[in-house]
Amino acid sequence: MRFGADVGRVDIHGIRGDVAVETDVLLRRSGGREITLNGARVERVDRLRSELATLVFTPDRLAIVKGGPAVRRAYFDRALGRLLPAQAGVPAAYGEALGQRNASLRRISLGLSTREALAPWNERVAELGLELLEARRRVLDLLGPGFAERAGELGLAGAALEYRGEPVTPSSLEARIDRDLERGSTGLGPHLDEIAILAGGRDLRSFGSQGEQRLAVLSVLLAEADLIAETRPSPPLLLLDDVLSELDPGRREILAARVGGQGQTVITTTSRQALPAEPAQVIEVTPGQARGA
Repeated sequence: MRFGADVGRVDIHGIRGDVAVETDVLLRRSGGREITLNGARVERVDRLRSELATLVFTPDRLAIVKGGPAVRRAYFDRALGRLLPAQAGVPAAYGEALGQRNASLRRISLGLSTREALAPWNERVAELGLELLEARRRVLDLLGPGFAERAGELGLAGAALEYRGEPVTPSSLEARIDRDLERGSTGLGPHLDEIAILAGGRDLRSFGSQGEQRLAVLSVLLAEADLIAETRPSPPLLLLDDVLSELDPGRREILAARVGGQGQTVITTTSRQALPAEPAQVIEVTPGQARGA
């Protein structure tokens, strides 16, 4: 990291296969950013995501556990894109088909269309809904063992991920047309499914302390990091903001040992003493300046 009067620069180095990869991010105080990958400018952030997987923990990520089902669906759909690249487009494709069915429902309500117009969208929503449901379950199957292991290391026993939802069919969508016309939207499908994050059989959204919720989010992230390191040419970049504030010294040591074995990790903390790291690994940041500890 380098800072000047007008800009800040972050350099990220990694290995892709046997090839060194250098990512440079230039941030301007006046607005805008410039990203280069091995010296070539990156115009689309999507390309950077495909080259360099980045996993982020911030305090507001506790919403993955304590927030509503939509937050969890969105998070695990992003994980789907990272872990099952061939199926990365499934959530968006399902969302588009769902939007078309909902638009057709509104046209029928306004007398601008007939119920027969829903038939192809019932088929499409059911087809893509099944594909999305199966992809999500596959992601949870991949993450589940690592999540339980990482959570156990941090003292959260009996951790598990559970998908709560069933496939929809064209006939089940057809059967509820009257209710969908009343509500103006589709009331059945994976856009309403739940992904539960559990510990000892308890749903941590309703029956978990904030400390347990924090450990669960961190464990999901570490489990995904392990999978990415195993299946992609280079391990992910971990950005962990204020992750230590509610961890006791023992858990801090466990976390440091876990993330120190692969890739690059950036951990921020307001207390140098909270960070179990060698002096050479520490950068102290003050307004406009970053220097080695």
